[in-house]
Amino acid sequence: MSGIAIMTSGGDAAGMNPAVMAAVNRAYQLGMNPYVIYDGLEGFIDGKIKKATHELTAEMAFRGGTLLRTSRSKRFYEKKYREEAYNRLRKLGIEQLIIAGGDGSFRALNDFFHDFEVPFAGIPATIDNDIAGTDYCLGVDSAQNVILSCIDAIRDTAMSHRRAFVIETMGRDCGYLAMTTAICSGAEICIAPELPYNLEDIGNRLHRRIRDGIGYIIAIAAEGTKKAGELTQWLKENSGMDTRLTVLGHIQRGGQPTMRDRLMGIRFGTNAVECLHRGDINRIMYYRDGEYGGCGLENVAGKKYQVNQHIFNLALALTH
Repeated sequence: MSGIAIMTSGGDAAGMNPAVMAAVNRAYQLGMNPYVIYDGLEGFIDGKIKKATHELTAEMAFRGGTLLRTSRSKRFYEKKYREEAYNRLRKLGIEQLIIAGGDGSFRALNDFFHDFEVPFAGIPATIDNDIAGTDYCLGVDSAQNVILSCIDAIRDTAMSHRRAFVIETMGRDCGYLAMTTAICSGAEICIAPELPYNLEDIGNRLHRRIRDGIGYIIAIAAEGTKKAGELTQWLKENSGMDTRLTVLGHIQRGGQPTMRDRLMGIRFGTNAVECLHRGDINRIMYYRDGEYGGCGLENVAGKKYQVNQHIFNLALALTH
């Protein structure tokens, strides 16, 4: 039987566990011999590889984070450590790999392929939703729902005390989380790396809202702007309200995966195994314009993700 190993890499994302579960199950259905690798690329080097069992995957559908754990590995950039990882695969008869992670994880396995010709498939998994070639990455819907829940709770306090709140979301250099949650929460302000903004225009709009009886302000700032503190100070000086900053941080990654992330994980995991089984190797799974498929790494690596124009336009209304 053909050996296939599944691992998770980079930042954890809700949906990784359902993806692993689906990949293992589909591998068994196709007569393959599935393994799992613990602790990402670091664990790959160190040989933390185990036979995948149904007992392992039984509770994966509803668990957040990644039960396989994850890591970022500097060692994997060195060929001598990649060779150690390859030798571990050879001993176990593993001939193919699946990795759930981001752009850096895909490039690592691409380097591994060029060294040792071990085919791989990639599953996009990052709450930042910043991987080119796909409209959706695992973990995004779960993170959005966590953020919305936090904004709703903060709004209660903002209304009760007539305060302004700046809420910083994750996303690195991509403003997708900030834009979508600002739009869906009814926030008054959205600041994201992709969005031009004008504080004078925002101030004029807020003063009109305050005159109309709106006694609180919710502002969403993406971490990639590095402007959350500055925006907080500006609101203190220009809104006439007591203003507080809330940095949501890693709470956005946690919690059980939503139904969408479970389904997306299962689709991605199943498709990844099927791609490798039919010989369609070194493909990155995608969901684009309502369709699932796989694309070459050249369509992903080093390319900038573009936020959907409709989302961009809706968020733009919150910047002036």
